[in-house]
Amino acid sequence: MTIDPGNGAVMLAAIFLILNAGLSMALQLGFVRSMLIAALRMTVQLALVGLVLEVVLTSASAWLTFGVMGFMAAVAGYEIMARQERRFAGLWGYGLGATTMLLGSAIVTVFALTIQIGPDPWYAPRYAIPLFGMMLGNAMTGVALGLNALTGEVSARRRGIEAHLLTGATRWQAMTPAMRRAATAGMVPIINAMTATGIVALPGMMTGQILAGADPSQAVRYQLMVMFLIAGATGLGLIVAVMGGVIRLTDSRHRIRLDRLRGS
Repeated sequence: MTIDPGNGAVMLAAIFLILNAGLSMALQLGFVRSMLIAALRMTVQLALVGLVLEVVLTSASAWLTFGVMGFMAAVAGYEIMARQERRFAGLWGYGLGATTMLLGSAIVTVFALTIQIGPDPWYAPRYAIPLFGMMLGNAMTGVALGLNALTGEVSARRRGIEAHLLTGATRWQAMTPAMRRAATAGMVPIINAMTATGIVALPGMMTGQILAGADPSQAVRYQLMVMFLIAGATGLGLIVAVMGGVIRLTDSRHRIRLDRLRGS
């Protein structure tokens, strides 16, 4: 049995947003505007995505499928850049985060489609786009947090890093503590999600399958597969992003180059 909540049920769910907005105004918490803008943006985006997917899913065109995925990656790359307190100057500000996120997401998605799921064709939009979206969204968060932590750590501890460099350490040796903190920051969300999954929370994919009538054990297997893939995509994109960030924040003479950050 497929459950269609209808527009009325969706509007009823929005009552809680209005309640939160009222509480925020009464207590002067200050998140009313950002929450309402986010809710409006989400509504418009999902409505547009629904219209686009109706066309894409019925066409089964490889070019259209990859075009949609490319657009998703381009927007996600901008979101990574926008979340940086101290972003890289020039094309690096957008390119590093977007490229590494796309790298991790694309590799894992192609692996899953060709080896694990096996739709015919392998790029079938019904499978490729949702799976790529899950990989992309989580990799985006991990890369954004990792790069933000890296630039902040290097900026705050510049003297300590330079002291290591002056004693003969390479840039990789001197940057190891900053890299470790950046990698930890980027992986925290997916690690927390895996820790809580099953006991604290039932993930959306598993819940959707159960509501659609799928066998719970089958839904569990799908969810485990997806969570492992998400962790892999996030970790791969994050590690490459952090390494690229270290290369950009130093030069071939093993000097710190904070001048390559915007506003430094």
